[in-house]
Parts: sequence; C-alpha cells; structure tokens
Amino acid sequence: MAEVRDAQTARRDLVMRLKRVEGQIRGVQHMIEANEDCEAVAQQLSAARKALDKAFYELLACALEHPQFAVAKGEKQEARVQRIARALAKFA
Repeated sequence: MAEVRDAQTARRDLVMRLKRVEGQIRGVQHMIEANEDCEAVAQQLSAARKALDKAFYELLACALEHPQFAVAKGEKQEARVQRIARALAKFA
C-alpha cells in the first residue's frame, strides 16, 4: 500500500511542478506583451525550460521506480528499462 501512496505523491508533485511551469510561461507572455527587455524574457524562458526539463527527468525516474506508471502488459523489467532509456535518448 505504501508504494501506491508514493506513486500518488509523485504524481501530485509532478502536476504541481507543471502548474508552476505554466505560471512561469504566463509570466513570460506578459513580459513579452509589456515589451520588457529581451534579455530578461530570455532569462525567464530559460528558467521555465529548465523547470520543464526537471519535470521530464522526474517523470522518467518515477517510471523507473513505480512500474504501474509505465508497464506494458507482460513486459519484463529489463525490457521496460530499455524502453525508458530509449525514451530518454529520444526526448532528452
């Protein structure tokens, strides 16, 4: 039962992280609309991109830790890890 709770916590934490990124992106949009300095906008975009990257890596780590996030029917552990590694190589 603890594993399910941990998976639920990880899922909730990921959603909260994405909501913060969403807020950062809205802030960037407002900065652009307000004709703010390009360097300041770039800095905020960079921060949002890094936050989104961190969410992506946390999702992959979660998939490795919690099989219910990323198990194909009948898939063995080694095959699942290889599939996740390919996803990391492809999307990272």
